[in-house]
Order: sequence, then C-alpha cells, then structure tokens
Amino acid sequence: MSHPSPTPLLVLHCCRLKGFADAPTISAWSGVDERAVEAASEHLLDRGLLHLPGSGALGWALTPPGRTENERLLGLELELVGARPHIQDAYGRFLGLNTELRAICTDWQVRGDELNDHSDVEHDEKVIARLVSLHRRARIVCRDLDAQLSRFGRYEGRLATARQNVLDGDGGWFTQPLIDSYHTVWFELHEDLLATLGIDRSAETSRT
Repeated sequence: MSHPSPTPLLVLHCCRLKGFADAPTISAWSGVDERAVEAASEHLLDRGLLHLPGSGALGWALTPPGRTENERLLGLELELVGARPHIQDAYGRFLGLNTELRAICTDWQVRGDELNDHSDVEHDEKVIARLVSLHRRARIVCRDLDAQLSRFGRYEGRLATARQNVLDGDGGWFTQPLIDSYHTVWFELHEDLLATLGIDRSAETSRT
C-alpha cells in the first residue's frame, strides 16, 4: 500500500517546491484538508520552520531551518518505508524522459532558427504527437512513484490535464509558466525527485 506522508512534511515540502504556498494551494497539492494544513502550518510557524514573507498574502515560505527539517523528514521517510531503491529506479527512468521532454519543449518554442509562431500546423502536430508518446511512458513512472509514496499520486493527473488541454487546442498548456502547463508540472516533479533523494541539481547536471 502506498505510504501517506505526514501533514507537517507535506506542508514543508509543498512550500519548498513552490517557493511559497497558502492553505488552499497546499491542500490542493497534497489532498490534506485545509483546516489540517492551517493547524500544521501554524505549529511549523511557531517552531521557526516557516515564515510569512512580505505581507503574507502569498502564504508561507521555508526558513533555512525549515529546509533542513524538510530534508531530514524526506530522508527519514524513505528509510522507514524502504522506498529509496524504488524511487531511485523511477528517477533513473525519469531522467531519460527528461532529456526527451526538453527537446520536445524546445521544438514547440523554436522552429528552425526562429521562434515558433505556430503557423506551421504540420510542425506543431508532430511535436504534440511526440508529447503524447512521452506521456504514455511518463504516466508509468508516475504510477510507480505513487505506489511507494502517495504524495506523488497527483502528478499523473496534472500532467494528463495539461496534455489534454494542448490536444484541445490551447498551446499555452505546453510550456507556459504560472499555470499547471506540462512543463511546469514536469519541472515540479523533477524538483520533487531531487529533493526526495537528496540530490543537488548541479551534481545531477554534471553527471548527465
């Protein structure tokens, strides 16, 4: 059975992945009831693990001790559940897909030596077909991650929604920032895997 992460870990982890997050954002990301998120966040705030940057309107953010605690809890969870080898295997498969997705996103944004103005329908259709092919394989990785830690369970649905919106003709859902575009969700999943396994992105880049 997939392991459900404790609420404090989920709150800290969501804030880490998104930079800052309010209760509705954390609840939607984690599936935890907003009242439980509020209670956990206030406790973490009192412990100095979260703070409210600026006016606080954007939600909570990690403090340096909060990031350290997030890393500690992630490592402890992997060892207690015995999920590390399974997550490591899924991460290895993800990296192969990540190289492919980067090329797909580049070809969506650039055609030849110029920015893609999306006037070449045949070009765009070929790029979308490549995304659809990649998604079939990506959802297997997502399901394998979900089978170990339930907090990975929402990535498949978010990626599927973005893919479907692209297929329905809204190209912004391919790479546009500030929405749950395919690239946005993919980048967050990548960050989640790096954080979960305690891998520094620069170290990853140096060996790939």
